[in-house]
Amino acid sequence: MKEEYKQLIVEATKKSAENKKFYERLKKLSPRDLDQVTNRLDEEAFEKIDCLQCANCCSGTGPLLKDKDIDRLAAATKMRPSQFTEKYLRIDEDHDYVFQQLPCPFLCSDKYCSVYESRPGACRDYPHTQQNKMHNKLKITYLNSMICPAVALVTEGLKAHYQPK
Repeated sequence: MKEEYKQLIVEATKKSAENKKFYERLKKLSPRDLDQVTNRLDEEAFEKIDCLQCANCCSGTGPLLKDKDIDRLAAATKMRPSQFTEKYLRIDEDHDYVFQQLPCPFLCSDKYCSVYESRPGACRDYPHTQQNKMHNKLKITYLNSMICPAVALVTEGLKAHYQPK
């Protein structure tokens, strides 16, 4: 991972208590323009962040897999869903399917995804800062700020936009 990306994650982690309070306050405020502001900040962040220079999301955290994800991945790997599940997945404490191990078994050494076209929905949507109804995604955005350098930038942008002057 690029050093500047590592530094963004380190800073977000150092500010975790501050950022958690900020997101809790933002949830209570529920600003009407939250989707537009977050989506704009997401676009700006990804002008600076190249996922293929990072892949921290694939290395350190895994998606929750739904049945349709398992079916799609099983087909991509030419396995039956039951075989795929047995080989790659486990059930976590919340009774969700997740990968047995991290990094993701489909993350290549060049940080490309070997099943990119068939990747799980959670991977397609990650880091969830380019969506609507951001009010419902503030907790995951807070957590992702310590995983994804782009979300760390989005968080700082949100703080600058919504902090009282």
